[in-house]
Amino acid sequence: MSVWPSNLRGMSDAPNNPHDTYFRRVLTRSSDAVCAIRGAVPDNLAELVDWSVMELLSCSFISRELRSRYTDILYRTRMAGREAYIYVLVEHQSSVDRMMALRMLGYLVDIWRYYLRQNPKARTLPPVIPVVVHNNSTGCAWSAETEVYDLIDVEEPARSAMDPWLPRLRFLLDDVATMDMEALRARKLTPATLVMLVLQQIAPGNSHLEADMKPLLEDVRAMQEQPGGIDDLITMFTYIITVGETTAESLESLTDQLGPRAKEAAMTTADQLRAEGEARGRAEGEARGRAEVLLELLASRFGSVPRRIVDAVCNADQEQMRLWSRRILTAGSLDEIFGV
Repeated sequence: MSVWPSNLRGMSDAPNNPHDTYFRRVLTRSSDAVCAIRGAVPDNLAELVDWSVMELLSCSFISRELRSRYTDILYRTRMAGREAYIYVLVEHQSSVDRMMALRMLGYLVDIWRYYLRQNPKARTLPPVIPVVVHNNSTGCAWSAETEVYDLIDVEEPARSAMDPWLPRLRFLLDDVATMDMEALRARKLTPATLVMLVLQQIAPGNSHLEADMKPLLEDVRAMQEQPGGIDDLITMFTYIITVGETTAESLESLTDQLGPRAKEAAMTTADQLRAEGEARGRAEGEARGRAEVLLELLASRFGSVPRRIVDAVCNADQEQMRLWSRRILTAGSLDEIFGV
């Protein structure tokens, strides 16, 4: 039997969105994660954490519906000689989640449930340091509450009377969105972490990214010289081509300065993304064609097709449409085909 809670998923089940992919590529390496997380943790708490034993856990607590908006990473470590966890939740969107404090409380409860499943004889719970990283291309500061206590809609004198029973959880906010490149550089981040955080601010929708990336040239060069640097370059180019309004060709002068390996990585990435886009387009076209044929058969056999069935057909996979197509031959009604 699995020890994982039913709402946890492995890394392979992570969302296919460029912000998440880039963040995970960098911050799932402990050396990069440490320098990023320590900047959000108060010094007196950071001094108690054993940053040398950070262990990444391959799980996510975010529901499928929210994966396009959030990324989360869980590390296990030691704090003051005892087991502890650091949970990092990244907010990618320009709009602020007003209920983030409540969301974080739910995720921490999930982490403790996960811990108890692994340690069924435990009589205490490990501490979890909750960190929210807010980063996007708008530069707008975080504007929501950071403590569950402040979300409860109760005024004095009722608040004082209820105070012992009101939940108190405050997360650590790392408002990267408000920090410029020099402020980030002052945090002594690894090259890969600095480049990732800056690009998440300047790349989305940017048609002049080549010029805006010039201050990052030495950081990108340092990144590519580190172990795994070419893979980091490919991840970087994938991100900026996907979210920006730029191409590998438009970055030519930048890649010329970075050298032949960077130029090759950029062109290879662009070719791969182009091929994947064409394949995806062909697959979507074929799926639309199969749906249209099936809907025409249904209309010719049964007349008007209800909207709910049209939607079901348009969203079905190939195997499901084959099953429905076979049922048309013998079914006397739409109910017999779709089970509605």
